[in-house]
Amino acid sequence: MEKKEWYLEYEIKINRPGLLGDISSLLGMLSINIVTINGVDEGRRGLLILAKDYDQIERLESILSTMDTIKIIKIREPKLRDRLAVMHGRYIQRDEDDKKTFRFVRDELGLLVDFMAELFKQEGHKLIGIRGMPRVGKTESVVAASVCANKRWLFVSSTLLKQTIRNQLIEDEYSSENLFIIDGIVSTRRANERHWQLVREIMRLPACKVVEHPDIFIQNTEYTMDDF
Repeated sequence: MEKKEWYLEYEIKINRPGLLGDISSLLGMLSINIVTINGVDEGRRGLLILAKDYDQIERLESILSTMDTIKIIKIREPKLRDRLAVMHGRYIQRDEDDKKTFRFVRDELGLLVDFMAELFKQEGHKLIGIRGMPRVGKTESVVAASVCANKRWLFVSSTLLKQTIRNQLIEDEYSSENLFIIDGIVSTRRANERHWQLVREIMRLPACKVVEHPDIFIQNTEYTMDDF
């Protein structure tokens, strides 16, 4: 039977020597493999683990709950935020008012790239908006994430190297394996109707699209923030 991945997070109540070794030994006795382990918050550790069946996870949870040195925070199938937390040692920050919005600061560009790369790997239509001050690396992060996700990126509108405003695509560029990058300011303020016809065609493709400056993009279009 193929093993299934789980995410375990616990808070350290009493940080005594050998605690991590004891937990690792327990996992070994239950035939549960550790994939990755890291601190994910102050006083917390996160683990990606592999188990053959749910009974192993239930036994693990039952034993860990009797330990006075730790408190179980999460045992679940790993979400994207869990994987990134273990990879980078911290959780990405989600907006309290809008759960679809995540916040990053300049020194978290590596985390942003990995986050977007995981989104880009998902199949089907996905519309992602990215906001930020000028020259903080928005476009560069999108391009880097597309490389990590093994996607070919196409600038529909951009000012990265020179001003780009596409009015048409060649046949192979309509692939759902491509990533389409749109600069909301350039498209809204400088483009013609032929460009907007192309944007609407791209929006109908089962592919990933990234819009920089989505707030500007929606001002003069039929799209809303609910579409993102």
